Amino acid sequence: MALRKRSVGVVAVIAAAGLGLAACGQSSSGGGGDAIELTIAQNAIQGGKNEAAAKFIADWVIPKFQEAQKAKGKDVTVKFVPSGVDDEQYKTKLSLDLKSGKGADVIDIDSIWAGEFAEAGYIKPLTEVAGAEADSWDGWSQIPEAVQGMTEFNGKKYALPVGTDGRVLYFNKTLFAKAGLPADWQPKSWQEVLDAGTKLKSSGVPVPIQINAGTAMGEATSMQGVLPLLAGAGGEVQQDGKWSGASQPLKDALGLYQKIYGGGLGDPKLQQEAKGRDKSFQQFADGKIGILMEGDYFWRGVVNPKTGVAKMADRDQVVGYAMIPAMEPGKGIRGQDFVSMSGGALRTVNPNTKHPKEAFELLTFMLSPEALKEETKDGNVRITPRSDVNKEILAGEPLLTFISEKVLPLTAYRPPVAAYPQVSVALQEATAAVVGGTAPDQVAADYQKKLEGIVGGAGNIAS
Repeated sequence: MALRKRSVGVVAVIAAAGLGLAACGQSSSGGGGDAIELTIAQNAIQGGKNEAAAKFIADWVIPKFQEAQKAKGKDVTVKFVPSGVDDEQYKTKLSLDLKSGKGADVIDIDSIWAGEFAEAGYIKPLTEVAGAEADSWDGWSQIPEAVQGMTEFNGKKYALPVGTDGRVLYFNKTLFAKAGLPADWQPKSWQEVLDAGTKLKSSGVPVPIQINAGTAMGEATSMQGVLPLLAGAGGEVQQDGKWSGASQPLKDALGLYQKIYGGGLGDPKLQQEAKGRDKSFQQFADGKIGILMEGDYFWRGVVNPKTGVAKMADRDQVVGYAMIPAMEPGKGIRGQDFVSMSGGALRTVNPNTKHPKEAFELLTFMLSPEALKEETKDGNVRITPRSDVNKEILAGEPLLTFISEKVLPLTAYRPPVAAYPQVSVALQEATAAVVGGTAPDQVAADYQKKLEGIVGGAGNIAS
């Protein structure tokens, strides 16, 4: 996921004897009888990267699933092959694995790679691999359509969603009170956000509004900045196979950056510093930033009173949150009043598996209410893809409940195609230019020229 270290991001299979890639669907009896061996791999390892995920699979998923299969009269053995390397290394290994017809039976991928892998033939629609039951799985009814969209490419579902998140506007209630702003603030337009920023500035707040910009913050600029604003202006970075160039929504989004950073409501220097995002976290915790656009990771992992990197002992009393408004009511994507962006990870069945039915059963078992409740207990609470589970496990988590119930139904996702990372960098450069003083219209035109070079010419761009 975009904001939680992608704990279920890239997956490849590492054989026990070094870096060799394991073949999928091997029989536990060495090639005979009814015994079935399934393999599952994640970029996780006990004692290392994503330890909780590795421990959950080894200690709970495998014995429980084998027990359930035994009750059905099946002799199924599941093996987990752990690893823990850089996500990009894993992506490369996974690509080679799938290309060569090998790999684990059940694999996790970052949602942003789905289209790239699908186009390469590395993954296939679930119905082609597991049959019609992939569409009739009862869990789909508990997953919001917007979240289901994360699993789709060209109208077909390629995976199940593992987890997701959402973006909101955080604000400091203490600073708001001093500025005469309400504790239950919910802006309905960009102008209302700017108006709040002006009042905060007048009351002496050093940085009234912080919305990520520039290249130093990397993908955080895209996900907690330009993409939500683009959605709020009614645009998407890619739609119907065409990339959005110097469109009016992009100009509007860049125009808001100009008003914030050119109008003294934000700190332009913060956007250029190597650790600018981390500094913004600390400044918010110190009461120096009034409004901050961030994901639920900020609440869970940054200002968490116990484990946060910028702890706020009074978080629950001081930090408020609101949905991100469209530029004006009804002007957001799909005619929405409010918008958000989400990241996430996917879990799918390797098309090379020799046991597609059992592999899909393992897939759905791990997304069952029982499994998700087990996985998220003991301080590991997070937003799951399932509304029924979220309603129960998030009962004591107001912010996560807010995102699950209010934000996820209207969220959007990045296009899962190979060109996106380069497009994202171009968008980051565009925001940096505006923060640096260049006019939005000029920046939009420059962005389109870069975009043409990235996506293969003007014919692939809609302006």
